Amino acid sequence: MDKFYIKGGAKLDGEIEVYSAKNSVLALLAASILTDEKVVIHSCPKIGDVYSMIKILQYLGCKVEWQGDSIVIDSSQADKHDIPLQYGQEIRSSIFMLGSILARFKKAKAVFPGGCDIGLRPIDLHLKGLRELNVVVQEQGANIFCNGENARGKKIHLDFPSVGATENIMLASVLIKGKTTICNAAKEPEIVCLQDMLNKMGAKVSGAGTGMIEIEGVKKLSGTEFVPISDRIVAGTYIIAAAMTKGKVHIKNCRPNDLYSLTSKLNGVACDVLASDNDLLVKGYDRPQSVLTVETLPYPGFPTDLQAQMLALQTISQGTSVVVENIFETRFKHVGELIKMGAQIVVKDRYAIVRGVQKLYGCQVSAYDLRGGASLVLAGLVADGTTVVNNVRHIDRGYFQLEEALSSLGGCIKRV
Repeated sequence: MDKFYIKGGAKLDGEIEVYSAKNSVLALLAASILTDEKVVIHSCPKIGDVYSMIKILQYLGCKVEWQGDSIVIDSSQADKHDIPLQYGQEIRSSIFMLGSILARFKKAKAVFPGGCDIGLRPIDLHLKGLRELNVVVQEQGANIFCNGENARGKKIHLDFPSVGATENIMLASVLIKGKTTICNAAKEPEIVCLQDMLNKMGAKVSGAGTGMIEIEGVKKLSGTEFVPISDRIVAGTYIIAAAMTKGKVHIKNCRPNDLYSLTSKLNGVACDVLASDNDLLVKGYDRPQSVLTVETLPYPGFPTDLQAQMLALQTISQGTSVVVENIFETRFKHVGELIKMGAQIVVKDRYAIVRGVQKLYGCQVSAYDLRGGASLVLAGLVADGTTVVNNVRHIDRGYFQLEEALSSLGGCIKRV
C-alpha cells in the first residue's frame, strides 16, 4: 500500500484551485441513470469514490468514459436493477443508486453500504422515506429489495436532516406521479447542486437549500451537461493547512459562503481570511489561538467532514479546545495517531478535549478513514522530523493527488 512521507516545517505559500465536490459528483452520477440520454459531468476529480460509483454504473449496463476531467454517461442500454455486494460495500454513496434505480426501473435491489468506518450510519431514514412513497421495501440480511410499481408522491418528514436520505428521496420521486414534499430536509450546498442538475434534465424540484423541498413528478428526463460545485471540504482542508503552517495561500474556485462555519471560527484567531466571490486568501499566524468550542452540526453548522482537520489544528494552538462530534459516534480514530505525535487529547464519548502543545513530532501513523487521514497529513506538515502516513488509500477516496497539491504550495510530501 502507498504511504506518504512528510518532512515537517515548511510554510505553505502560493495558489491552488479546488476541484468539484466529491459528495456532489457522487449524487450526480447516481442521477445520470434517470435518463436514457447522454449525461456529461464536467470537472470531476479522479478519486477512489468516483471510480467506485462508475463501476456500479458500468455493472448496471451504462457506458461510462472519461474525456479529460469530464465523465460521459450513456445509460440507454442499462438493463440491471441491482447493486452487487462487492461494489455496494466499497462506498457509502452506493445507497444513492437505490432511489435512482427504483425511479428508472420501478424495482431495485441494493446492499447496506460501506465506506469509512466512522460509525453505524444507519439508512433507516432512506428506507422510511421510500416506504412513505408507497414503495414496498423488504430487508433480508444484507440485501434490500424494493418494488416501486405503485409509488406515488407524498409529504415526508425526516426525523433528522440527513443528506443521503434527502438526496435519495429526491432521486426516487422525480419520475413518479404526484407531488412529494420533504420536510426537515438537509440544506447542504450539494443538495442545491443536485436540484440544479435534475431541473436541467427536466425535473420539477424546488426548495433545495431550505428545510422543505418539493418535487413534482414528471414522465421523462433528458440528458444534460453540468458543472458541479467546488469541494468545500477540500477547500476547508487547504484553509486549515495554511493556518497550521503559518502559510499564505490563495485558494481559487471555492465558495466562501459555504465555508463560513469554518472561516468564522478561524478568522482573527488562527489566521486572517480575506474572501472575494470565488476565492479566499488565507494568512496564518505565528502561533494560532485555540478555538474554544468546535461542535459538528448539519449545514449550515460546522461540518463533520472538517472535524478531524480542525482538531489537528487545535493540537498546536495556544490554549484548550473542546471538540464535540454530534454526527458520527466513532469519528475520533485519528486521535490515537495524533497522540503518538505528541498531541495532548482526552476523549470522552463524543467529546475531545485538546490542549495545544508547542510541537508535534514525526512518527509512523495510520489513516483509518478519509478525513482522519487528512488530519494526519496536516499534522505531519508541522511536525518535527519525518511523518509516515500509512493506508493513504483512505485519503485517495476523497482527495485527488493530495501530495501533489501540497507540494505545489511548498510542502515536503511524497508518495512511496
